[in-house]
Amino acid sequence: MSDKLLVGEFQPMAMHRTVSYVQLGRIAYHEALQIQTLLKRCMLDKIRSPRTSRPEVQDTLLICEHEPVYTVGLRHADYLASEEQRLRELGADFHRTNRGGLITFHGPGQLMAYPIINLAHYTKSVRWYISQLERTIISTCKDFGIAATTSPDTGVWVNDNKVAAIGIQCSRYITMHGLSLNCNTDLSWFEHIVPCGIKDKGVTSLTRELKREITVQEVVPVFLEAFAREFDCSVVESAEKDLARISNFESCL
Repeated sequence: MSDKLLVGEFQPMAMHRTVSYVQLGRIAYHEALQIQTLLKRCMLDKIRSPRTSRPEVQDTLLICEHEPVYTVGLRHADYLASEEQRLRELGADFHRTNRGGLITFHGPGQLMAYPIINLAHYTKSVRWYISQLERTIISTCKDFGIAATTSPDTGVWVNDNKVAAIGIQCSRYITMHGLSLNCNTDLSWFEHIVPCGIKDKGVTSLTRELKREITVQEVVPVFLEAFAREFDCSVVESAEKDLARISNFESCL
């Protein structure tokens, strides 16, 4: 792994784009969503009013794990209150969101990556952006010796089993939400739903494919390397002062 991912300081490189990554650890879904929303709102406000005194927010990649939670995308009406209650009784939380995609599960052992970035710094195309996320996941899997691919269905697959899900939201080319990659996730949580609405296909994890324990902590540096390659950017760990700023982003409201 290159030094630029090991330190919190910018390393001089030919690349001019920089993404600041923040490791949130294990965090409830609604808390991570609040951070995403505040970051994105600050970025949008700066675009609308460049001279505003509100803090400048650079492109950010949030990395975390979640407590067990089922989330659904824009087609909220497909999931009745009775379905929500059934899933909550399993011991998981339940959230209706504004991302694309249908229902999926997030929980411990799953790498969550939420890029809050301005596509004007890259390519102003949502299709391109999703393709780069897919390529990042495929590259990560390849580094572990796993041949993953895309398919006509959403996400990234190992044969007919989904290893990673993607669901995003984008406005004025500012992104939020992102991807989940199963590392050593308890896959039994997926048995209670039709993941992403795709029938007759399964789910898998890096651990299942390699037949050895693959933790989120082991995958993170590999994923960050892949993200830097596919997005042609420098990925640097956020400094402590930047982490403090995130906790005070209510000033953007």
